[in-house]
Amino acid sequence: MLNSLHNLIFMPLAELEVGKHYYWHIGGLKVHGQVFLTSWFVASLLIGVAFLATRKVERIPSGLQNLMEYALEFIRDLAKNQIGEKEYRPWVPFVGTLFLFIFVSNWSGALVPWKLIHIPGSELAAPTNDINTTVALALLTSLAYFYAGFRKRGLGYFAKYIEPTPILLPINILEDFTKPLSLSFRLFGNILADELVVAVLVLLVPLFVPLPVMILGLFTSAIQALIFATLAAAYIGEAMEGHGAEEHG
Repeated sequence: MLNSLHNLIFMPLAELEVGKHYYWHIGGLKVHGQVFLTSWFVASLLIGVAFLATRKVERIPSGLQNLMEYALEFIRDLAKNQIGEKEYRPWVPFVGTLFLFIFVSNWSGALVPWKLIHIPGSELAAPTNDINTTVALALLTSLAYFYAGFRKRGLGYFAKYIEPTPILLPINILEDFTKPLSLSFRLFGNILADELVVAVLVLLVPLFVPLPVMILGLFTSAIQALIFATLAAAYIGEAMEGHGAEEHG
């Protein structure tokens, strides 16, 4: 009886299959449907919270409005520190969207029981649990800092590839490929590893041991969102200023 109850409750949460996808066929394209479903959930949640927080703006904020103003101030400070006080304002929406989407996506993997929702041929998971999502976010970041560099410096942007010496041209070009790779694989690897560890612990020791790991996973997920947004802002600032910004995290 106890074994049956254990299997009924915990096995759906502990099963984690890597590489199986629910495909949508759109014209000649084949896309991962489960990623779109969870991404739309995260986007709808963010839009809904933003709507409720700004529906009735008060001079003395409270509740959701206070939370949203705190988040905006935090993102504004992050962008200002990485991009610079004179140039940061146009980039606050982009950096903020990256941070909030990744943050909520990561936390949804820990707090929403996606595994209990069955879809044909696959299972639901956090959007950032899929390498396609993290690569797309990293490529958007690359396009953003290329655009920022060209907009600010024009053709002089290409001068960075031969600084401080033309000998470094291949290395500087290679750096533009390693940045999105590093961003995407770091985020994907950390989120996938966290969900795998929790799934295995729920399967082996289902009652108390997974709880500290899940709490640590929430903290790690928040840090990963912060690292991604900070590096994105740093790359944008680097492209406009023309000097290197060391990657960290």
